[in-house]
Amino acid sequence: MVEVTGGFLLVISLIMFLYSIRHFIFGMNRLFSRQKTGFEGIQDAPWPTLTVFIAAHNEEAVVGHCIESLLKTNYPHDRLCIIPVNDRSTDGTRIVCDDWAARYPHLIKPFHRRDGRAGKPAALMDAVRQAPESEVYVIFDADYLPAPGLLKQIVAPLFDPQIGVTMGRVVPQNTGRNLLTRLLDMERSAGYQGDQQARQNTGLLPQFGGTVGAIKVHALEAVGGFREDVLAEDTDLTFRMLEKGWRVQYVNTAECYEEVPETWEVRVRQLQRWAKGHNQVMVRYLFSSLYNSHLNIMQKMDALMLLGCYAIAPLTLVGWGIVLFTWYIQPAWILQLSITAMTLVMFGGFGNLAAFFQMAVAVRLDGHGRRLRLLPLSLAGYLVSAVTISRGAVNLILDKLLEREVRWDKTVRFRHYNKERE
Repeated sequence: MVEVTGGFLLVISLIMFLYSIRHFIFGMNRLFSRQKTGFEGIQDAPWPTLTVFIAAHNEEAVVGHCIESLLKTNYPHDRLCIIPVNDRSTDGTRIVCDDWAARYPHLIKPFHRRDGRAGKPAALMDAVRQAPESEVYVIFDADYLPAPGLLKQIVAPLFDPQIGVTMGRVVPQNTGRNLLTRLLDMERSAGYQGDQQARQNTGLLPQFGGTVGAIKVHALEAVGGFREDVLAEDTDLTFRMLEKGWRVQYVNTAECYEEVPETWEVRVRQLQRWAKGHNQVMVRYLFSSLYNSHLNIMQKMDALMLLGCYAIAPLTLVGWGIVLFTWYIQPAWILQLSITAMTLVMFGGFGNLAAFFQMAVAVRLDGHGRRLRLLPLSLAGYLVSAVTISRGAVNLILDKLLEREVRWDKTVRFRHYNKERE
């Protein structure tokens, strides 16, 4: 028992240390390496036929803004179709979508889904089945506000035959609302300006995020479409694409504004859903990624660390629990080992500030140096996230044991749609 406890603690310490090295390397890469880009600067080309899906479940507050933004696109309208996917909404989402469709019947074709399995991936698959024939699909969540040139930016890299999916950058639109939104803005900077672009620069594995992304239709068909039994359909699709040899291209210049949660309650529910979904995908692809012949050794390591990112928080809490447990075990060496190991854990997670260093680099690159004054408060946000993610992991285990159906938890919106502005 003593040996097992000590060994488990050392494993946790090693994993934490590896993640801290990863954060540091990514931060240094963004500081001193050139930003790699693809074909996103192309303006004139034989653009593929494109269908844009807007995922909307009770989104009357925001879906009109997304449609309005898409109508301003410089993508050729004769090669474009916009499909708001009204998924079993009980508010005024249908009315908003139909109002826009009546004004632009040649462009906007709403899909009203009245029943079927709950969740975004199931709704998207139903919409895909009735969509017009296209070469590329683009997906937005209903709260997103794409710029006029964004569609061309995320579609252009698909001219590369190796690229199956592209991913744009997500930027909070409501940053100034309160402390939480400011912290989430810094987190998004770290995730996209830092993490995603560093993986693009180093030839590792950028991730499709489920929105602000373009997908080759034949690539999506080759992997079987969106899985309807997962919460993180974006991560799941990323790894199924990798298994078939497709690559994900991250486009850092393709910025699209979103609404981040404005209350901690909404943030906690969103994060729990992400944690459950991501860990669900981790269990499914952790070992198969090791045998993916399309990946080199560094890409396989990156795949494992990407899959495990939502398992770190519960592992850390378990490690702290082991340290407390060892106080009741008599052998002095195991107590010394525990203290040493958890010192490494704390150093890896907090002491060298690797994750926060990456965040600081990203925020600085975005030209928002003044926001770094909030960086110490990100530590408190991290602790809240660690507990929330751990709860999500526990709930996933309970779902399996109790055979509970995995349910989609919609994120509450705070913006309001003003019909009078039209």
